[in-house]
Amino acid sequence: MARTNGKQSAVERKPVSIRDVADASGVSLTTVSLILNNGDQRISEPTRARVLTAIERLGYRPNRLAQGLQNRRSNILAILVPHLRHTFADPYFGELISGIYDRANRSGYKILLEAAGRSFLREKRYLDLFDRCFVDGMLFMGSTDEHRFLHRFRDRKRPFILVNNTWPGLDHVVADYRAAGRLAAEHLVGLGHRRIGMIHGAGDVETARLLIAGFAETLAQHGVELPASCMEDGFYTEEGGAAAAEKLITANPSLTAIFTGNDKMAAGAIQRLQALGRRVPSDVSVVGCDDITQAAFVTPSLTTIRTPLYELGRRSCQRLIERLRGKDEPCQEVLPVELTVRQSTAPAAS
Repeated sequence: MARTNGKQSAVERKPVSIRDVADASGVSLTTVSLILNNGDQRISEPTRARVLTAIERLGYRPNRLAQGLQNRRSNILAILVPHLRHTFADPYFGELISGIYDRANRSGYKILLEAAGRSFLREKRYLDLFDRCFVDGMLFMGSTDEHRFLHRFRDRKRPFILVNNTWPGLDHVVADYRAAGRLAAEHLVGLGHRRIGMIHGAGDVETARLLIAGFAETLAQHGVELPASCMEDGFYTEEGGAAAAEKLITANPSLTAIFTGNDKMAAGAIQRLQALGRRVPSDVSVVGCDDITQAAFVTPSLTTIRTPLYELGRRSCQRLIERLRGKDEPCQEVLPVELTVRQSTAPAAS
């Protein structure tokens, strides 16, 4: 028999079995199987930890395909994203996906990424993923009013979570965008700004409407108007934010502050304002929304409303896994937001 340094080669070693794990951790085969399949929550944490330690130490690799054939589970979760330009490179989607992946991986699930393009939706492939047992559950992010297919999940027969948006009758985990609008308005008004503009996202996104509502309502409470001439659509992109900022300043030269619906539009707005000779924040203060990593590294660093994107993804995945484990209560969870003050805002010039 071939030997390497007196030891049997890795290729010839006997595969570690579930019985080896059971013997090493001092539990039954049934207990190990339940832990591997995320079953029976009555198993104590010390026992679960002992089994997981044995699995790690022995290098046991469960046969997920065989497990799936036995219980009609694939141990795969699908993430649907909109079919946009460079979706997977976008920091917003990246943070959400990272939170989902880390939570799924911790529970032994793999992730399937799908872009919800026209043919994917027209051919109802999102249902095919369930009906052919390719996935156990699904999460969708980046939804708009145009995604009419979502009504098919209202009956809750297929485990589904909407990530960071809302839709009537659907389980969701979302940031408090109305509160985000309020925080931005309070911050700018508190700095003495009264001539304020807004660069918003798509009007067919419910969270965008909530953000606008919270911002406009709070300004109105302080006697500050937000007329239509002081609002522009930035399409959630840097280019859109830059173009919208130029339109706002051209139509309203006396503006001293701009609130944007995400940090990418804010970065574009700052670049264009500076190109037009407006100093940020001395002439115009800018507030973003989301607090993506890049927000701290634009010049000047961006004051923004922090929406906990990673936690939104992690929590959405957690709620979906709970559903798969038998918890069937509807989920309509709203996570808090907070103001992060940096260098892009200052008191209004007198």
